[in-house]
Amino acid sequence: MRDYLLTLCVTAAVTYLLTGPVRKFAIAIGAMPAIRARDVHREPTPRLGGIAMFGGLCAGLIVADHLYNLNSVFELSSEPRALLSGAALIWLIGVLDDKFELDALIKLGGQMIAAAVMVIQGLTILWLPIPGVGTVALTQWQGTLLTVALVVITINAVNFVDGLDGLASGMVCIAAAAFFLYTYRLWYGYGIEAAAPATLFAAVLMGMCLGFLPHNLHPARIFMGDSGSMLIGLVLAAGAISVTGQVDPDLMNLFVGGERAATHAMLPVFIPLLLPLTIIAIPAADLVLAIVRRTWNGQSPFAADRGHLHHRLLEIGHSHSRSVLIMYFWSALIAFGAVGYSVHSTSLWIVLVIVGLSAVGLVLLMMPRFTPRAPRWAQSFVPPRYRRRPRVVADEAAEEEDQQPLVKAEMGSLAVSQAPERAPMATGVSGVNGATAIGARSGSSTQRSADSAP
Repeated sequence: MRDYLLTLCVTAAVTYLLTGPVRKFAIAIGAMPAIRARDVHREPTPRLGGIAMFGGLCAGLIVADHLYNLNSVFELSSEPRALLSGAALIWLIGVLDDKFELDALIKLGGQMIAAAVMVIQGLTILWLPIPGVGTVALTQWQGTLLTVALVVITINAVNFVDGLDGLASGMVCIAAAAFFLYTYRLWYGYGIEAAAPATLFAAVLMGMCLGFLPHNLHPARIFMGDSGSMLIGLVLAAGAISVTGQVDPDLMNLFVGGERAATHAMLPVFIPLLLPLTIIAIPAADLVLAIVRRTWNGQSPFAADRGHLHHRLLEIGHSHSRSVLIMYFWSALIAFGAVGYSVHSTSLWIVLVIVGLSAVGLVLLMMPRFTPRAPRWAQSFVPPRYRRRPRVVADEAAEEEDQQPLVKAEMGSLAVSQAPERAPMATGVSGVNGATAIGARSGSSTQRSADSAP
């Protein structure tokens, strides 16, 4: 465990330290796309955060290769090399897309080629566990098609959910944490050495996301772009493929007793296939709703709009940070609930806890104006908006809020009385007509006062 934690910390530190220089580099080369109608941010923000994340991935794998307990992963398996090859290719395509806006078909082809590169080097699904039947071996073509499909779906699901500051990196980090607990249990609890690569992938993925997240929280100073979202999606898919298609379920002594007992026992084997769905579940639901909504309105299913789930959370009154935290909550509930259910699938209390937390999540969705306050002992660990203010400060803030309408009214009347004294401005002058909010409002108020003059 110490070696995995060291790998995680090194990956996070390298990613965090590289993100600052990468941001300056992105600004220097002009990797700052114009704001689109469906974007939530209001200022051009540099992309190419995936460069720092790829640097963290390389650093984590290099450190793990030099650790005594993890060196055997590189000696006995070609999966780390396969992951690095596929990650380098998908990262390069993402960097080009962040700078030059590649066509969607070109990116899809690149994703399929990256998945094929990993398959050629041995990272593929060899068999599938079927409840009541046992282990079903796959042919080479079946395994290749299934592997490529899982990689492409996971990459695009992560890319699709990257709509708010810190959303994709946080959700992937939550899924990677749950995936790490599951694979470490297989490796340490059952003594299955084939689960070690997937455990290493999950630790490195957590480090990549944790190192980048401080720079990406609202308001984000840099975006990961497709170079980052496609990269972490590929790493997540690689871990699921490794532990699902490489670990022999017979080593876990699952097929004992009757068919019903074997079906319950097989649940832990399907967790690697279910954990990527914690990332795909929310975007998939959003995708289905978007297609239905656009088709119902007579639009193309591929037409961009502001009707996604995170847009709706903002529209009903949730702040940017609260919307992200709500998405975190549901991802953690699905991911850790699946892992907990795989450990004790016959325990009723796990189901009750999941149902109870789901009810809490629904209540939070319906209370956009509620601001929780941290206890006094945790005041220094939370943002200022969640701290308890002294009663005197709170009363002064309330008085200021009550006086704001009067101050605004006095300033408005003063501006109207002074408006005729201002020199008129010609249309098209720099700094007017929408260049700034102040300029636009000043011009409109001047025009109204001129029209109302006798």
